[in-house]
Amino acid sequence: MAAEKINILIVEDEAIVALDLAQGLEKDGYEVAGIADNSAEAQELFSSHNIDIVLMDVHIIGDTDGIDTAAALLKQKQVPLIYLTAFTDAATLERAKHTHPSAYLAKPYHLTNVRIAIELAISNFAVARQQESTGKVIPIEKNGPRNPTETVDKEAILQMNDCIFVKHNYAFVKIRLADILYFEAENNYIQLVTEEKKLLLRLPLSQLLEKVHYKPLVRIHRSFAVNMNAIQSFTDQEVMVNKIQLPIGRSYKEDFLKNFDFR
Repeated sequence: MAAEKINILIVEDEAIVALDLAQGLEKDGYEVAGIADNSAEAQELFSSHNIDIVLMDVHIIGDTDGIDTAAALLKQKQVPLIYLTAFTDAATLERAKHTHPSAYLAKPYHLTNVRIAIELAISNFAVARQQESTGKVIPIEKNGPRNPTETVDKEAILQMNDCIFVKHNYAFVKIRLADILYFEAENNYIQLVTEEKKLLLRLPLSQLLEKVHYKPLVRIHRSFAVNMNAIQSFTDQEVMVNKIQLPIGRSYKEDFLKNFDFR
């Protein structure tokens, strides 16, 4: 699939609280990959699902509490972590700091606060990862209507590893860079095209190409950039992508051909 929901793991020992939170997040457009009330179950769900963010209670069932559980999860894979807990004493906060959480929300919390914490957690995590690798982050746009061609506003698309995170209403969705077929520019707008949908982005193509770090993405025309892995065939004048012909600009032809190993 070209677009995926953000997968959230909820670790909470109060079943009613966990289910209520899960329902609210799924209504917002997130995917709750699982709910656990103990450390062993949390680790099992984390390892068997592609978790993007963890919501963790400090007090859970068993000898291993939420902070130690969070530390164990983050050893498997670094993801944003948010604590949702009734424990706000200094000793617990000091222990929690060592897991570098994105937020620490005290119970009782409101779903709106959780939404904000998730958005900031994903955004800040993406910024940190980009700064580690390139010193840059990917701003593009946000909030558009739910139809095959969606418009997104500035600074709500973030690049994290091999995905772009696109803000849609309350939630981010993932678009894998490998699933992008091509970009088509018109004035200060760009259509991001995948097999399943199109997104309308409000920025020039040159700026997008400076921000998105993906080697197979190559500009072939002043109005087009193509995923080289999506090309089905090409001639001197055009490339074929998903049965669509895209022009090769004269001034871009040489750089385009450099991507092939001619023997």
